[in-house]
Amino acid sequence: MTTPREKFDAAMRELPLVAILRGLAPAEAADVGDAIVESGFRLLEVPLNSPKPYASITLMRTRFPHALVGAGTVLDVQQVRYVHSAGGELIVSPNFNAEVIAEAVRLGMVCLPGVMTPTEAFGALAAGATGLKLFPAELASPAVVKALLAVLPEGTPLMPVGGITPTNMAEWCSAGAAGFGIGSALYKPGKQASAVRADAQRFVAAFTGSAHA
Repeated sequence: MTTPREKFDAAMRELPLVAILRGLAPAEAADVGDAIVESGFRLLEVPLNSPKPYASITLMRTRFPHALVGAGTVLDVQQVRYVHSAGGELIVSPNFNAEVIAEAVRLGMVCLPGVMTPTEAFGALAAGATGLKLFPAELASPAVVKALLAVLPEGTPLMPVGGITPTNMAEWCSAGAAGFGIGSALYKPGKQASAVRADAQRFVAAFTGSAHA
């Protein structure tokens, strides 16, 4: 059986892009999920401020057993438990909360907390974070990624989230970003699955080109 960490490590090697599906409804989960997974994505995040997020997580976890499916905007320990009960294996937060990380670790889940400063980054790693989400990336820059990676433990996955587009990925990759979270540029409520697929393919092509430039 493949563990959540094994799924995460495989995705980080193959295509380290997190699809942030904020606003996704369960009725859309299959079609939108197909569009994204068939394009190569293996990291799927349903933020908890979406309609019936736990239902979408359960559906996508069943439909895409080889993907790492979980929740974003996870703010407290009880939410971690609900995500786990729904079958989710990934916990993503906008902030660093040591209790959230500890519960995710206890349940064997992958945890990517949001950080901005070295203090938050080291605190999150000490609490057991699998990797770090640099959020919001609009407040940072590739230079910040480079500076953080100069002091963080070697191999720490640092993934900018916020304002990432196919055209600006290369600069972040050159600074050492391990991957990205992609939100409204990939999916927003009401967007047709065909359009999601087209944008997913653009991100995959841009990342593949940037990572090997």
